[in-house]
Amino acid sequence: MKRPEQEEQRLDAWLWCARLVKTRSRAVTLVREGHVRINRQATVKPHARLRPGDVLTLPLGPAPAVRVLAVKALAQRRGPAETACLLYDDLPETPALLHGKNEAGIQPRRDECPAAPLPASNRAERSRRGTENRGRCSAFGRV
Repeated sequence: MKRPEQEEQRLDAWLWCARLVKTRSRAVTLVREGHVRINRQATVKPHARLRPGDVLTLPLGPAPAVRVLAVKALAQRRGPAETACLLYDDLPETPALLHGKNEAGIQPRRDECPAAPLPASNRAERSRRGTENRGRCSAFGRV
């Protein structure tokens, strides 16, 4: 007998499966402290039911960063990052518009999921240390 697809999922379990938090207990703490909103309604219940189409608002990253996510799908299990990023859509820069902050005040989002190119500062640091050419030595015949 085929099992019917899930129509709803616990909020804390979905946050963990979507890899928005590292541990399920951190998801519970985030919700109980009142930092998460579902469809603009604050919730303090980690067992609140989440459905596809719901909109989550939660603080992630540095202090002023607020992310607005649209739930696209529910998770069967916690999988790799490539699968997790398919569970939600990052909505446009609504926090910047609502609070009058410029884009510099909000952590930039990655355009590609899950791997984005390193920031210029990391590339400069790598070249300063000379680690980009490690293993390439013309004196030993390797190039």
